[in-house]
Amino acid sequence: MRYLMLWVISVCGVSPVYSQSLVSAAKERLNHVVIYDGSYQQLDYPMGDVADSRGVCTDVIIRAYRQLGIDLQQRVHEDMQQHFSSYPDHWGLSQPDSNIDHRRVPNLEVFFARFGQTLPVTQSAGDYQPGDLVTWRLSGSGRPHIGVVSDLISTSGNPLIIHNIGWGPQQNDMLFDHPISGHYRYHQAIQH
Repeated sequence: MRYLMLWVISVCGVSPVYSQSLVSAAKERLNHVVIYDGSYQQLDYPMGDVADSRGVCTDVIIRAYRQLGIDLQQRVHEDMQQHFSSYPDHWGLSQPDSNIDHRRVPNLEVFFARFGQTLPVTQSAGDYQPGDLVTWRLSGSGRPHIGVVSDLISTSGNPLIIHNIGWGPQQNDMLFDHPISGHYRYHQAIQH
C-alpha cells in the first residue's frame, strides 16, 4: 500500500500531506487580525515581510508558504532577475523589486505557472483540491485576487477559500463569486 501511495503521488504530482500542510498554514492565518494594506514598503531580503498586522491577499499565501519553509519573496525575485521579460509589465518597472514583486497577484500567477502546475479553470467544485491556489479578477473592478482552497466544503458543495479580500484573513464560500483567472498547484518544497 505504501508503494501504491508513492506511485499515485509521483504520477499525479500531488502530495496529500503537503497539501494539508499548506491548508493548515493558511488556516493559521485566520487567527491574526490584519488591516488590509497593500502600500509599498521597504522589506528585508530575504524573508522580508510587512508588519504582521498588515497585509493583502498575497500576504496570506506568502505567510502560509513561509510557515512551510518556502520564501516566495526570494523565489519570485530570483526568477524575475533571470527572466524579467516573462513577468507582466503593469507597473512600468525596468528591473525586479524584492520589496513588492511577490506581493502582486499577476507576478504570482506567472511564477506558479512556471514552477508549479497550471490546472484547468472550470465551474466544477470537485476540480479544486485542498491546497490549490486560485486567482480571480474581481467583478466590477477587475482587480486581481488570490486564495488557497481549504479542506472544508460549504453547504453549497463548494470548497471554502482562505483569503483576504479586505476584511483580514477569512475562510468562506466564494470560489465562483468572481471570474477565475488561474488555478495552480505549487508544492515545490525543495525544488526550484
